Amino acid sequence: MSTVATETDEPRPPAGDDVLLDARGVKVHFPIKRGVIFDKTIGYVYAVDGVDLQIRRGETYGLVGESGCGKSTLGRALLKLEEPTAGSVEFDGTDLAQLDGEPLRRRRQDMQMIFQDPLSSLDPRQTVESLLLEGMEAHGLTQNKGEAQERLRELLAAVGLPPQALRKYPHEFSGGQRQRIGIARALSVNPKLIVADEPVSALDVSVQAQVINLLEQLQDEFDLTYLVVAHDLAVVRHISDTVGVMYLGSIVEEAAADDLYAEPLHPYTKALMSAVPVPDPTVEDRRERILLQGDLPSPANPPSGCRFHTRCPWRQETRCDDERPELRTVQIAGVPESHRVACHWAEDIQAGTIKPHSVEASVTDPSADAPLGDEPGVPASIAEI
Repeated sequence: MSTVATETDEPRPPAGDDVLLDARGVKVHFPIKRGVIFDKTIGYVYAVDGVDLQIRRGETYGLVGESGCGKSTLGRALLKLEEPTAGSVEFDGTDLAQLDGEPLRRRRQDMQMIFQDPLSSLDPRQTVESLLLEGMEAHGLTQNKGEAQERLRELLAAVGLPPQALRKYPHEFSGGQRQRIGIARALSVNPKLIVADEPVSALDVSVQAQVINLLEQLQDEFDLTYLVVAHDLAVVRHISDTVGVMYLGSIVEEAAADDLYAEPLHPYTKALMSAVPVPDPTVEDRRERILLQGDLPSPANPPSGCRFHTRCPWRQETRCDDERPELRTVQIAGVPESHRVACHWAEDIQAGTIKPHSVEASVTDPSADAPLGDEPGVPASIAEI
């Protein structure tokens, strides 16, 4: 456990009965080590750096952001597949930080994950039947062979696969079928929450629609709660009730899906939305595009203050560089309280009193990313976290 961050001492307000997962101040910092005989920690990669979110029962929470922002790491940390450096995750009234060993293993029955690459997440030496039975047996859900076989056939029918698939191996299926097997495996232990990490990014467009519609159908049928991690804004809009936009380890905007797409308030969200193509050519030609300058800063050496200020067209001389904004409810007419933004100037930007300006792209100096100032060999960027 890293000691680079400490948990806050502020009391936790009680979560409502409809809140299934309540995360507060979650941080995941990976140490950067170097040495020949003895490893020496020379810095940290701040993959997730202070995230608060709540997921209510039966809803789909969409987590969106560009590659390297830490959204996959956050999804794994919420399931304690990645040990958080700081913060707390309360799942269905239980603090996961207090669980370890056998109690945590039993609790995992309620928390399952659908992985991004269905082929690498399935054991190539096991048949589909063996893959599905493994989790059921681990949690004592198979009373006898007859009931187990009936359960397996029900799972395959739920995801649109024939019973004959039980005898086959993962390599004998297409990408979409393998993803359906991964979904069936997650469903096999009757979970409450499923974290879907880029569930359709590796699939063809036509197959993506099938898998997304399947996830929605299964949610109604099995009363599931989803956390969907994606970078495709169209996918997130279609499937999500609430959307969180993540940038460089923190959530910069959170709102109901319709509210966010109708009125994005954070400069980064505005830029993301402007990149989504519009099927109407007339509208597409006339609408304003926000082109961000520069690359995503290194999570090993993130900017001070607002993490987005180095690329923000609305950056101001005060506060942006040295004061990190909190995710807060804005005071804008017509914007609901559920719409939260981490921007000092959201109201002024929306009112038009602050105008966008040009941003000059700067060349990243690799030596500047060294956390100790003069340590060579520290990576300048982390391409995918």
